[in-house]
Amino acid sequence: MHKGFIRTAAFTGALSVALGAFAAHGLKKMLSPDVLAIFETAVRYQFYHVFALLAAGILYATWPSSRIRWAGYFFIAGMILFSGSLYALCTVKYLGAGPAWIGAVTPFGGACFIGGWLMLGLGIGRRD
Repeated sequence: MHKGFIRTAAFTGALSVALGAFAAHGLKKMLSPDVLAIFETAVRYQFYHVFALLAAGILYATWPSSRIRWAGYFFIAGMILFSGSLYALCTVKYLGAGPAWIGAVTPFGGACFIGGWLMLGLGIGRRD
């Protein structure tokens, strides 16, 4: 499992850099400052949690624990739900049409991030 977390961290890290560059160079001209700020928040939180997922993968390799494994799953889910919903919200705002409820998904992603950090901390306390 640890290799899967590390691979996913590497992929999402590369994606974060690409999306950040796209925002800085391409989207700056297309989006309003408010919508661009939402996009940048999505990239920032995705990139922060790349390092959390990388830590979960490394820790799981040396300190196997189901809680550390769950931390990795929560970090991945958080990136998808939190950052993904914000990327979708920016798309909806840019197009001027789409599901209005998409922003309501974001707090679930935030809860996953919190759960991941808690599981990571609790996972160090015991081995399976």
